[in-house]
Amino acid sequence: MNVRRLIPTAAVAGISALGLLTVSACSGAGAADGKSGDKLDVVASFYPMQYLAETIGGKHVDVQTLTKPGVEPHDLEISPQQTGMLGESDVVLYLKGLQPAVDEAVEQSGAKHPVDAAELTSLEKHGPGDGHDHGEEGHEGEADHGDDEDADADAHEGEEHDHDHGDENAADPHVWLDPVKYGEIAEGVGKALGKADPDNASYYEKNAEKLTDRLGTLDQEFKDGLKNTRTKTFITTHTAFSYLAERYGLEQVGIAGVDPESEPSPARMKELQKIAREDKVSTIFFETLASDRTAKTLASDTGLKTDVLDPIEGINDQSRGDDYFGVMRANLSALEKSLGAK
Repeated sequence: MNVRRLIPTAAVAGISALGLLTVSACSGAGAADGKSGDKLDVVASFYPMQYLAETIGGKHVDVQTLTKPGVEPHDLEISPQQTGMLGESDVVLYLKGLQPAVDEAVEQSGAKHPVDAAELTSLEKHGPGDGHDHGEEGHEGEADHGDDEDADADAHEGEEHDHDHGDENAADPHVWLDPVKYGEIAEGVGKALGKADPDNASYYEKNAEKLTDRLGTLDQEFKDGLKNTRTKTFITTHTAFSYLAERYGLEQVGIAGVDPESEPSPARMKELQKIAREDKVSTIFFETLASDRTAKTLASDTGLKTDVLDPIEGINDQSRGDDYFGVMRANLSALEKSLGAK
């Protein structure tokens, strides 16, 4: 395949006391803003941030979420009341670059302790295109590159999985779908909550450590489940799985780009049919928060099946799990079945 290396951005891993979370010296040893004994009021931008806040904050936080269940996070509009809520909260946990309306509202609100999850791990740019060059070499031996980090990076050159909200140079924000990167964010959130609420800092850090351990176990489950498969290619309506694909040596192909409900051109449909045939793809994936029409049309034209690959942007009645871990394991099961895990 024709490939190029993914481009890492100069994202900052860890917590910066000056840039990420500014805590007033006058807060002293008490809880945030002098509210000793009170719970931290945390506002989370969407479900993956909500899950971190609730799991790590536990009994010491009250969490409100801007994106309600069933709402597509990228389409969220912020009301003046919600902007005011951001300004009144103790901590705002969000992921800059995913929801422009949230980014703007956080800036306008004068939030006391904004925590940008994008600064707690490293982000990458994932370019357009699907990385296939069927006119040259075939795909024999593709499965061998899953354990080679350089090969993993190279194998995704040009994949059509950039959800950049209109900016080709923007970093891909879908980091929570990589358990390792999500664990890095969890560790940073634990430290951030501890800075906002020093009395309970050890509690937050212990919860963060427990969560990162669970994410490490999940990472190993994905490695074991996907290390030996019939094919490494999967086709999806929502190109949100670049980090996951890179982590486990897979190749993501988007139907029509970054919008899960956009219609592919006839030429693109023919190209996808060729990819499906040559890469032995069995399933076209769609997500629960968007229409499945395009996926079912392509599947019908190619004689393939459809299934859900959930980007976990929200949990609702259609989700195949009650929380992040439940849905991620459902995603693993769907990938194992689709890719022909042995």
